[in-house]
Amino acid sequence: MNFVEELKWRGMLHDIMPGTEELLNKEVVKGYIGFDPTADSLGIGNMVQVMTLLHFQRSGHKPIALVGGATGMVGDPSGKSEERNMLSEEQLQYNLNCQRKQLEKFLDFNCGANSAEIVNNYDWFKEFSFLQFIRDAGKYITVNYMLSKDSVQKRLENGMTFTEFSYQLIQGYDFYHLWKNNGVMLQMGGSDQWGNIVTGTEFIRKKGEGEAYALTTQLIKKADGTKFGKSESGNIWLDAKKTSPYKFYQFWLNTADDDVKNWIRVFSMKGKEELEALERQQAEAPHLRIMQKTLAEEITVRVHSREDYEQAVKSSEILFGKATKENLAQLSNAQIEDIFEGVPVFKISKDKFSDGISILDLLAQDTAVLPSKGEARKLVSANGIAINLEKYSDVNGIINSENLINGKYIIAKKGKKDFNLIIAE
Repeated sequence: MNFVEELKWRGMLHDIMPGTEELLNKEVVKGYIGFDPTADSLGIGNMVQVMTLLHFQRSGHKPIALVGGATGMVGDPSGKSEERNMLSEEQLQYNLNCQRKQLEKFLDFNCGANSAEIVNNYDWFKEFSFLQFIRDAGKYITVNYMLSKDSVQKRLENGMTFTEFSYQLIQGYDFYHLWKNNGVMLQMGGSDQWGNIVTGTEFIRKKGEGEAYALTTQLIKKADGTKFGKSESGNIWLDAKKTSPYKFYQFWLNTADDDVKNWIRVFSMKGKEELEALERQQAEAPHLRIMQKTLAEEITVRVHSREDYEQAVKSSEILFGKATKENLAQLSNAQIEDIFEGVPVFKISKDKFSDGISILDLLAQDTAVLPSKGEARKLVSANGIAINLEKYSDVNGIINSENLINGKYIIAKKGKKDFNLIIAE
């Protein structure tokens, strides 16, 4: 498998230094990508770089993930309009450990010569004094060279701290250190990292009198111009505690038709022929959303598990009328509240359910599911109301504690899609 050709047909390649492809075709190459532990989880915005390392390893090369314990204390200005908050050493170490576990899900760390490695730049920077750094590193890169970088130019109008300005020196030194001590010949990253990466090749050329290479990938955006990796509620994380498997699955399932053709090439491990076959199926029957379903399944299973994926599918079916009361009973409280996030919520004393509440009072007096008992009577009689996914037509019916899902919830649905969550507390 040719790594560069793989990135090209997937639409991932942005820029590549002359001689890089020749090197990759000639020998097994050690290459790295940096991840700053500014959060305790990677987000799907990091997934392009994770997939790049995956393809790199599948092509027979040795991937190295640099987790930036040192650079995380500084903050990369690339693509940022303001300075990042600086975190404590303890918080950064915690974040680093969390991200390390996530990276281990994707990369093979026990496959022989091209086993993946994780390194932490704090290991070589922790004993580095400021005076030593400006002597050993600063003298090789001119201020004019640093000012010419896009990541710096875009920030000069609003002001940039020396801390941020120095970031490219630190990242550049990382490349030099890994080149000298680990035999790393290639640094990869997003297109906004080009300036920082080539600063590293300058270090290697001037300080090490050697040669190294650079490659960048496309930054992924949505067709409407909005930032990839975010939903209406915020970032989409790989950590199940920060973004539930259900929400994670839904993000990919709801990919716009204009985006899915590009995204599936980037985030799926399927080959070219298989993806082209899926594209043809999508074109023939776009309403089936075959590509969205395929992408959502593959990436949810990879990031979480097959079990989490299947549960996410079952949870989705609840909202689209394919599930039963029994399916509801299998959900945890957290899953129920996750699925019905955003629907109207009504809270009622649990004692009322002990005594029993008439269906009409439940819908129109104790809650505002319906505006009046008259409207409630009309809809119940017409089979327009479902309680816990089952049609409810008894206008004289009583809802009690036995009707509560997990002893806490009533799902009241009017019409086909108008859900309401009633919580007994």
